[in-house]
Amino acid sequence: MLAAPRPLDEVLRDLAGRGLIPLAGSVAEALAPLTEEELTRAILEEHPGFLRSGNPDVLPGLRAHSAAHGRQIAALLTGGALELGFVREHARLRAEQRFPLEMTLRAYQSGARVVGHWLLNVLHDEGAALDFAQAYTSAVSSAMVAEYVAHTRGLAEAEGDRRSELLSILLDGHDEADPRVADVLRRAGFLDQRQVYAVAVVRAAQVAEMENPARVMRIVAAIGDAMAPTRIRTLAGVRGDVAVAVLADRRRQSGWTAPESDLSERAEERLAMLGPSVIVGLSRDHPATVFVPKALGEAQVALGFADRDARLVRFGDLPLQLLLVHAGAGQVRATLPDWAARLAAEPVLLETLRAMAEADMNLQQAARRLGRHPNTVYLRVEKVKGMTGHDPLRFRGLSEILLTVDCLTGPEFRKVGSRPL
Repeated sequence: MLAAPRPLDEVLRDLAGRGLIPLAGSVAEALAPLTEEELTRAILEEHPGFLRSGNPDVLPGLRAHSAAHGRQIAALLTGGALELGFVREHARLRAEQRFPLEMTLRAYQSGARVVGHWLLNVLHDEGAALDFAQAYTSAVSSAMVAEYVAHTRGLAEAEGDRRSELLSILLDGHDEADPRVADVLRRAGFLDQRQVYAVAVVRAAQVAEMENPARVMRIVAAIGDAMAPTRIRTLAGVRGDVAVAVLADRRRQSGWTAPESDLSERAEERLAMLGPSVIVGLSRDHPATVFVPKALGEAQVALGFADRDARLVRFGDLPLQLLLVHAGAGQVRATLPDWAARLAAEPVLLETLRAMAEADMNLQQAARRLGRHPNTVYLRVEKVKGMTGHDPLRFRGLSEILLTVDCLTGPEFRKVGSRPL
């Protein structure tokens, strides 16, 4: 196991005590420019990731940083002080470029060998050259890591604040006449008139899991990962006790091209990949950002009908009866007739009534659906008629009975596959 490098100031004192430094300024300053070329060449040979970077600023930044190291080492060898401002500045630059920290640290290790070889030619003492190279590399690596991590965290917080502000503007509603709001939306690309918008609301199937902030953030990240392979822009965050994502995509490429398929349909395919541990409500498509609050309401309604059997529910797939009952049941529940509660407590009678509805009030077909004799079904129908005063063999009577029970208990949400019926 390799021993930890000695502190740089201790190594410098030791070299000074042995008379190895300070060197003549002319010697160190003459050799310093060579470090830029040698360091850059060694790093690129050992770490081709620098060459593969698509950022045109990476290689010039590497050369400039190598030159700065050469000047700093020359200053130390002539009795100067350690100034790591250029390392911290480079760390902030690399963080903003999202350049991997690990690659920079590996480049420092490669540079240590170059510096050691360079110092051996200057100091003519292998042990002293190795000590200096290791101590210097450790010092600049520590400064690089500390600044890179701090700046990355700051960037993440700023990005999180920007996303939170944008998400709040979209979900709470906005007036584009407000110049500040319009500017925020325009810079984020949400004022393109050819775009269409939808909202997805996601929560864990086990409601208690949403009390765990880490679990909620994993759901937010999973939404982003699911949508990443598509062209759909996704702005996801936390809203109350659920994860919310505003989805956007162009409805057509130009005025001469056909509209794309529904955004919600394409989003459904990706959101279905989130797995069985979550349930999802998805809105219809809407033509502008001013409708995003309405889309949020639709997604929340759809989420209310989602469960383990129908993990993803689109608002546009919900039958009108379900939506009417959902919207009005609370207001009429106090005025429901007494027989509603008695009938709701008779699951066999309710099953028979729903079979009658599925069979278009054809008693024979309803009996076949139930696997019962028609006389049995007839007796049940007569019992319901006597209980409610409405005739289930007539459309008006049957619809009145079922609508009344649904207002009391909530509409039955029957599915065919993953679709509501």
